[in-house]
Amino acid sequence: MTDLLRVNDLHVCFDTRAGRVEAVRGVSFRVKAGSCVAIVGESGSGKSVCAQAVMGILPRNARVDSGEILFSDVTTGNVVDLAKLDPRSPEYRSIRGGRISIIFQEPMTSLSPLHTIGNQIAEALRLHEGLSSEAAKVRSIEILRLVRFPDPERAYRTYPFELSGGLRQRAMIAMALVCGPSLLIADEPSTALDVTVQAQILSLIKDLQRELGMAVLMITHDMGVVANVADEVVVVYHGEVMESGTLTDLFSNPGHPYLKALLRAVPRFDNNEDERLEPLRAIKPHRGHLLKGVGEKAIEGDGQPILKVENICKSFTIRSDGAGVGKPSEIKVRAVDHVSFDIARGECLALVGESGCGKTTVSKMIMRAIDADSGQITFNEDAIDVNLLDKGDREMIPYRQKIQYIFQDPFGSLNPRMTVFDILNEPLNIHGLGDREYRREVVIELMQLVGLDPRHLNRYPHSFSGGQRQRIGIARVLALQPELVICDEPVSALDVSVQAQVLNLLKDLKSELGLTYLFISHDLAVVNYIADRIAVMCRGRLVELAPKALLFKNPRHPYTKALLASVPFPDLDHPLDFSAVRESAMTDPTGWPEPYDVRDAVDASMFDLGGGHYVRAHHHPDQAVPD
Repeated sequence: MTDLLRVNDLHVCFDTRAGRVEAVRGVSFRVKAGSCVAIVGESGSGKSVCAQAVMGILPRNARVDSGEILFSDVTTGNVVDLAKLDPRSPEYRSIRGGRISIIFQEPMTSLSPLHTIGNQIAEALRLHEGLSSEAAKVRSIEILRLVRFPDPERAYRTYPFELSGGLRQRAMIAMALVCGPSLLIADEPSTALDVTVQAQILSLIKDLQRELGMAVLMITHDMGVVANVADEVVVVYHGEVMESGTLTDLFSNPGHPYLKALLRAVPRFDNNEDERLEPLRAIKPHRGHLLKGVGEKAIEGDGQPILKVENICKSFTIRSDGAGVGKPSEIKVRAVDHVSFDIARGECLALVGESGCGKTTVSKMIMRAIDADSGQITFNEDAIDVNLLDKGDREMIPYRQKIQYIFQDPFGSLNPRMTVFDILNEPLNIHGLGDREYRREVVIELMQLVGLDPRHLNRYPHSFSGGQRQRIGIARVLALQPELVICDEPVSALDVSVQAQVLNLLKDLKSELGLTYLFISHDLAVVNYIADRIAVMCRGRLVELAPKALLFKNPRHPYTKALLASVPFPDLDHPLDFSAVRESAMTDPTGWPEPYDVRDAVDASMFDLGGGHYVRAHHHPDQAVPD
């Protein structure tokens, strides 16, 4: 067999209380040595089940019904049918983790919180190669250096919770590569990461693949990732292969309607202003009589911004116990540093930046979930400006009706013990709106408004898909008929087709109900589709603010340029420049050129470049350096 891995007519089924479910139905594909094959599809399409079958880690209620999983073991030269091996046998264990490794989607839940990164990497070496603790430590530090940890010796001693999402994913990659596998399975390795970190991880995987001569089986729903890393593509839908072929063939001439639909659902930078995304299954919001007139009321005003944020600051104190040496110490970290912006009625302002830049902290201060250290947050109510920071907890209750919050995680934000009816009825009940009959009528209308069937009101959140759960979250937000909605990464956890559904819904609701959005995201393609203006944050400060057309056409700040350069396009004519991503220091303020460089003595200010475009610098970027 010339292929490293060949899957022939694979069938995998699950035994459930509702009966037998066939998750994978006759899937076939191959992976050549040193190549990268991407399996593409929505959640529930069976792509991760294929990976689990190859690794021999299927759930207890799942089994391989038929088919072959032929693996060419380069160490022995033999071809092994993994489908016929017992996953608990010594032969399978020697292959799993040694010859075939996997990177899971969520590094925090995949790593043991009780063991250091070094212990978890060294464990694979002790099990597969029988190395001593000292030899395993040396090899572990070497692999941490290979995946570009800033300080490998220190990383060896750290616990997962002490690392950022990007570094945790690097630790997972180090663990997968430490035994020198010939095949690496990457299951959504960059879904939960910021755009710049995602670009770095993809660059790292490509570099390691080239250096180690390793094959990669990439599982993803992100067509931008596919376009930048894959050699061949396998498109899966409901457990069956819809189309497969080389990357060039599938992108230049997609044949199956499902693949065409996936490509149309992806937000692009070249979309026209009035062009809509085309989800696989469109939803049409229906506004009932109880919500009529809300839009007209919401867009009334005297031209004043609905929200004005002025010089807000927030610091957090981190305690250190001194690790048993010396006295405990306290470190003050400034998470938000003199941030100012305003939002007009009916506008969508996007707040973008990497994890840890302070976006969510700003939104929580607006909601008064946490208190700002200083500054002003002014909400315009009936043409009267009200400083929310002056209000006590009880005084804030009426404003919580007018400002609502859509959370990032559609499952974690819904109570699993409450039915959908109870979830949507709860805000109406808390604020004492209407009688029992009125509330039931509103709940039914809310379900119709977000394109869900009111007959499912007695179901619990776990019986809905991720996109449906997010729509339930949106319906709960709309129950109190708010004027301002804060959307905190509302589509980052969703498939591309479901993401298109939710983005179209948010756009429709904005025009139908006259809503105003503060949209928090790290995905600039999503922001380009939904936002009117964009504010870019880095290290707790705004660095650039502009209408989206100006920002994408002429980004001025080096950090904004780095964000734009890190976006993977689903277009073969616009590949990611991995060399620039690898060498770029633009996300690090110490690498910014003058006049954007970091100085302790002189504080930077926001300079007006015209047309509502502002950039943070030490002097006007278009003028000579002052004496």
